[in-house]
Amino acid sequence: MAKVTIDGIEIEVPDGTSILQAARMIGPTVAPPAMCFYTNLPSSGGYCRTCMVEVTKGSEKDPRPMPKLVASCRTQVMDGMVVGNRTSEKAVDARKGVVEFLLLNHPLDCPICDQAGECHLQDLSYENGSAKTRTDFERRTFDKIDIGDKIQLHMNRCILCYRCVKVADQLTPERVHGVMNRGDHSEISTYITKAVDNEFSGNMIDVCPVGALTDKTFRFKSRVWFTKPVTAHRDCDKCCGKVVLWYKGEDVLRVTGRKDQWGEVEEFICNTCRFDKKRTSDWVVEGPTNLSRHSVISANHYEKLVVPNELTLNDIKPLNP
Repeated sequence: MAKVTIDGIEIEVPDGTSILQAARMIGPTVAPPAMCFYTNLPSSGGYCRTCMVEVTKGSEKDPRPMPKLVASCRTQVMDGMVVGNRTSEKAVDARKGVVEFLLLNHPLDCPICDQAGECHLQDLSYENGSAKTRTDFERRTFDKIDIGDKIQLHMNRCILCYRCVKVADQLTPERVHGVMNRGDHSEISTYITKAVDNEFSGNMIDVCPVGALTDKTFRFKSRVWFTKPVTAHRDCDKCCGKVVLWYKGEDVLRVTGRKDQWGEVEEFICNTCRFDKKRTSDWVVEGPTNLSRHSVISANHYEKLVVPNELTLNDIKPLNP
């Protein structure tokens, strides 16, 4: 076990724990943001640099500070380590610069983007970004690409976090897409004439933190905050079958994997559950999905507590009081 202090809060964690994971154990007020790290994808992390922190004390054995900011998702804690995240001016300033860099080529199409309302880049730029840009150069642009019959790629919005590549490496037998070219010409693409066509390809949509990979069956059907997420499950011979159904009225507009408080999928689901099972009769509904009260999706979502022969306003409770 190792003791580490993050933003003045001490916690004891198992050896081998990263700074990011230790900060998440403390809570969201201390945890750095992460755009590329994904708990269920072992080789992810280290690309986006949004989780950089300042280590002011290396350990009890070697108390010297680390000379540069480090990526918290790739740096393991050591006993006696002291870390500054939100309390470090260097880390806060560097994160603001990273956000500015990520937004250099990102289009301002939030009003028409299906990811609006659950976009991690929106949250990142709101909490850590700047209101102005310092560049006059034109943004790079790409044509929209259909990678398979259910997924559309908007390369203009991509921040090259590599999550979709990692999930394809982990879940699919023959990965046919990846990062092509180098530098500012880098882009996510399929190999020549290939299309992404495998039973778990839809998980690329769930892990994408921006609106670069979107569900073609859900595109432009509704804003996410007008839908009602409901937790459900079914017996599936391909995956766990545990999902979230997104209703608008009586219709299921889309099906996604269940996510934790960090926006990461708990268990990956197959394309059959995601795209082919969109009737309520296909599922065993468990109840309303527990949403963070800070999420725009939670607006006006309530759960009724039914009392026989007696129901008052006090019996209608918010999902997340």
